[in-house]
Amino acid sequence: MSLIQDVAGSGGPDPIPGPPPLPRKEKGSRGLSPGAMFALRKTGAAVGTLFFVLVVNFFLFRMLPGDPIGMYTRGRNVPAEQLATLRAELDRPILEQFLTYLRNPFSSTIDSAQFNRPVWELVTERIWPTLLLVGTAIVLASIIGVWIGIKAGWKRGKSFDKISTGVTLTLYSMPEFWLGMILLIVFGVGVFGLPGIFPIGGISSPGVDTSSLAGWLDVAWHMVLPVTTLTLVYLAEYALVMRSSLVDEMDEDYLTTARAKGLMDKFVRRRHAVPNAMLPTITLIFLNLGFTVSGAITVETVFSWPGLGLLSYEALRGPDVALLQAIFLLFSIGVVLANLVADLLYAVIDPRVRQ
Repeated sequence: MSLIQDVAGSGGPDPIPGPPPLPRKEKGSRGLSPGAMFALRKTGAAVGTLFFVLVVNFFLFRMLPGDPIGMYTRGRNVPAEQLATLRAELDRPILEQFLTYLRNPFSSTIDSAQFNRPVWELVTERIWPTLLLVGTAIVLASIIGVWIGIKAGWKRGKSFDKISTGVTLTLYSMPEFWLGMILLIVFGVGVFGLPGIFPIGGISSPGVDTSSLAGWLDVAWHMVLPVTTLTLVYLAEYALVMRSSLVDEMDEDYLTTARAKGLMDKFVRRRHAVPNAMLPTITLIFLNLGFTVSGAITVETVFSWPGLGLLSYEALRGPDVALLQAIFLLFSIGVVLANLVADLLYAVIDPRVRQ
């Protein structure tokens, strides 16, 4: 009775404790999630890098030896009034010139000494051939290189792995211009009495309307050799990185667990191993996109492809300081933006990064 009385007097048995409360999701300052804070940090770093690029782009070309007026007007008959105006502009305090440059770094008032045209007008015309050439090569190299890397890594030590690794290492070690010259001689000019098949340069044949279907096919025919050159070099890099990443993933415990659950080997590879091994390759592909704008200078020069790479070569031969300054700025912006996209995409694919 005493026990019953004690229980009744205490109001019943103690309640059963419930589950512990779930931990709250950590947030950064001002209530932002870790992912948002990661994106803000990377974007801020990219903005800071772009500002540093502007500073370097302004002061680097003003540190060159010689008369700046002579460098900007090389090879042109400039009226005396225009020379006086340009000299008055360069005689202004350097800080004042820098602030003017920051307000409009893409000014169209500066002409190329070699082409006698505004530099940004020239650059804008050459962007699209470069995007077409290098963009096509990166797409083809990504598809083929990733496929080779997956097959070689999953069957490491087999005949395909040994042959593909040897071939990709050979292609990766080849200079782009040398491989391009070999392809140009063999398939463009012709050897051993065999005629050439493909055009030896340019983006289209003279007199062809590139806006028509026949013009598109003509451009595609001219793209074969330069695109093949870049594709072979890029796919070698992607294949080697993909193979190495997949080989590292094959020793992980989660693949053993998936096989122990009875999952077929092809599904283990497709659903578990490949998505995790793709992370370094995806990052590499997007980092290479930064160089799409800059183009392959040597390949465009070998095949006389009228893109930014050939324009850079022509500006260096001058030298055309104003044109070089514009190209350097565009190249740098392309690389910085591509790095930013690669960082943000990596965080989306792998949540551990943004934590």
